[in-house]
Amino acid sequence: MERKEIHKEEIDNLISMYLTGNIDTQSLKTLVAWSKESSENSLYVRNKIEIWFSSGVAGSVTPFDKEKAFERFKNRIEKATIAEEQKQRFTKSRSLKIFYRVAAAILIILLPLAGYWGGMETVKSGFSDIVVEAPMGARTKLYLPDGTLVWLNAGSKITYSQGFGVDNRDLTLEGEGYFEVKRNEEVPFEISTKELDLTVLGTKFNFRNYEDDEEVVVNLLEGKVKLRNELVASADVYMSPNEKVILSKETGRMVKTKINTSNSNLWTKDELYFDELLLEDIAKQLSRSFNVKIEVADSLKNQRFYGSFRIVGNSIEKILETISSTNRMKYKYENNRYVVY
Repeated sequence: MERKEIHKEEIDNLISMYLTGNIDTQSLKTLVAWSKESSENSLYVRNKIEIWFSSGVAGSVTPFDKEKAFERFKNRIEKATIAEEQKQRFTKSRSLKIFYRVAAAILIILLPLAGYWGGMETVKSGFSDIVVEAPMGARTKLYLPDGTLVWLNAGSKITYSQGFGVDNRDLTLEGEGYFEVKRNEEVPFEISTKELDLTVLGTKFNFRNYEDDEEVVVNLLEGKVKLRNELVASADVYMSPNEKVILSKETGRMVKTKINTSNSNLWTKDELYFDELLLEDIAKQLSRSFNVKIEVADSLKNQRFYGSFRIVGNSIEKILETISSTNRMKYKYENNRYVVY
């Protein structure tokens, strides 16, 4: 019996169904089989996924429009290029490297899924690590293979295996990330850092652990998480919604408090929120968000500040001027850095 020819429009529809999580088993088999028929087909599917992911439509349930998606894709690259020129600190090669690392996180999804139908052991063989980074001065949004939403703040990175979601959901985090974890009671979601490990089934939380920070901070919005202290031997700590845990990297002491966590992920909406935060820590956040160097005088490092600022449409100078208007500090720009004194 002659095999029915599949048109590109049908493939586009299958890709859209796959990326929005609405594809059934038979349709997925059809998409995988078509992509394996030739290198041209495989490249076509990969390119469509890359355009979809890069155009910022992740999570959308609207039909896949390749023309509009490609326009969004070009606009995003143009905006990134303008931002890069304004920063003057990122080379073109590094930006492309970061971009394709992010794209790779989506491109590899078809490979383990294709192998899945042939047997679980096929999926587990030959896995390598996927690295997704958010450069200084930018934030990155992505969906993991299990459907978990992740926002990475500036200067952050996650690493996970291509087998993510098959027999584990383990990843490592450097920096700050906001996670909306898809519930899966059989496969817990785990984040590992040098100082603190976190385990959940399905929840929403913010996890911050930059290398140069003195504290690790976890804010829980929904669900329940378990924390394991990697610095000192102690009992696991369980968190409930609207709680914050701070781990001191110097002492290993963990403190849990009740807070309003609605502000903990404002950075995913391009807003910085400082709640009586130390000026030294504010300088670190501003440095990452605007990709600039900021030095704070020793006499001011323990000063605290309360306020919120929009990132988009704002500038580092405007924010520093607002903070300095409290008459608690001044700032100047010299030797390619901002000095707060």
